[in-house]
Amino acid sequence: MTPQQLRTNGALLFECISGSHAYGLAHAHSDVDKRGVFVLPRPQFYGLRPTEQVNDANNDETYYELRKFGHLLAKNNPNLLEILLSPEDCIQYRHPLFLRFRPADFISRLCEGSFAGYALSQIKKARGLNKKISHPVDRQRKSVLDFCYVNRGMGAQALTSFLAQRDWEQMHCGLVRIQHMPDYYALFYDPEGAYSGVMSSPRADEVTLSSVPKGASPVAYLYFNRGAYSTYCKDYRQYWEWVEKRNEHRYQNTLEHGKNYDAKNMMHTFRLLHLAEEIARTGRFELRRTRDVDFLWRIRRGAFEYEELVRLAEEKIATIRDLFAHSDLPERPDPELVDTLLYEVRRDFYGKKG
Repeated sequence: MTPQQLRTNGALLFECISGSHAYGLAHAHSDVDKRGVFVLPRPQFYGLRPTEQVNDANNDETYYELRKFGHLLAKNNPNLLEILLSPEDCIQYRHPLFLRFRPADFISRLCEGSFAGYALSQIKKARGLNKKISHPVDRQRKSVLDFCYVNRGMGAQALTSFLAQRDWEQMHCGLVRIQHMPDYYALFYDPEGAYSGVMSSPRADEVTLSSVPKGASPVAYLYFNRGAYSTYCKDYRQYWEWVEKRNEHRYQNTLEHGKNYDAKNMMHTFRLLHLAEEIARTGRFELRRTRDVDFLWRIRRGAFEYEELVRLAEEKIATIRDLFAHSDLPERPDPELVDTLLYEVRRDFYGKKG
């Protein structure tokens, strides 16, 4: 099932433009994201594999089936609460039954964790981009050889250097495992090519063992730093996947402001903190950020140091915790009310469909 099929088969309850356009924080390069709610046709709903969520290929459009929508609303999921408070100019379709979902029936003290708690976790991750910018990974992938070392007195020498000094080839080396010493090997050498080499190919993930004639003497003892190699492979994969998938405009923005944190992510983190404070104070929130838009754009442009933003966030979170501690909001949405609402909306939706 695709978003387009939801639109054509009459399954939609609600559809809106979400993200930066709804927040009033869009710019020329902002994507147009959509969110919505749909009701499965009756046969599929009662079948073995009911669809809970539908996304497009790029995850720019996300639609939640009624039951999942209600489940996440009851948890005060920010993305789902935001749907209920979509600005009118962002609403593309609204079935009359959707008007039964009122923010006041769902907003509760759970928002402290779902909004402020999530924002705090994002603050801590915001500098994750720094490692990728400051420590790029070479496109030329290292091999097992680069993580092998031989004993040299009381120290160790990289195997590549050890071989280069002797004008030896790794393919003429032979390794024999040393018992009770994981990843340690006796290293033999035969220029006639009687051995299998240290690795079978440049893409090998393991050293290669050889059969060695009885009485042959090792030229050195080799250690394969398996842990470092495994970490490198993970970092290499993650870095180049990030390069291939990154939003280039967003990446260039991070380079330009020079603060080495994801400014867009940090901007939306503070947006969530401001929403959490509004909820604690008033029991509702405005999705479009007219009051704090200048402050949020300054974050987006990299006007603050990371440490300053962390300090401001910690102060804001302390305020939010105090406000929620004295809030008269319910602890959580009334589960019976949610159950009744979901039942009645589904019943009436199917009834109107015949």
